[in-house]
Amino acid sequence: MAITQAMATSFKQEILEAEHDFTNAAHTMRAALYTSSATLNAATTAYTVTNETSGAGYVAKGNALTNVTPTTSGTTALTDFSDTTWSSSTITARGSMIFNDTHASDACVIVLDFGSDKSSSSGDFTIQFPTADASNAIIRIA
Repeated sequence: MAITQAMATSFKQEILEAEHDFTNAAHTMRAALYTSSATLNAATTAYTVTNETSGAGYVAKGNALTNVTPTTSGTTALTDFSDTTWSSSTITARGSMIFNDTHASDACVIVLDFGSDKSSSSGDFTIQFPTADASNAIIRIA
C-alpha cells in the first residue's frame, strides 16, 4: 500500500473532454484525507472511502475547496486552491485526494503524498497549497 503524488491520468483525459470546469462555482472540488494504508496514485480514477481518514473533526469526503481562478504563466496553465483546515480535529493522514464532487463518478484530479503521517490532536489539520505560479501551483499543465 502506498500513496504516490500524481495528477490522475483519467483527469488528463477528462479535461480534454471538458468534464471539469474550475471557473464554475457549481463544480465542487474537495480534499479527502487518507491513511498510510491507502493505495492512491496516477491510476486512481475516483474518490473512495477505502482507508479514508476518520476521527474527531473529520467527515467523509473531507473539505470543499476554494478554487483560485485558472491562469497562465509563460507556456504553463495553472490553478490552485486556498489552504484548507479541519479545525479542532484529532486525525492522522498520510495523503489527500482532490476530486470533483460534482462529477458523476467523483472523479480524482490529483493525489497528494505528505511524505509521512501528519496528525492533529484537538487542533487544526491544514493543507497548505504551494504558491500559484508556473513552478509551484498544485495543478500545472506545461
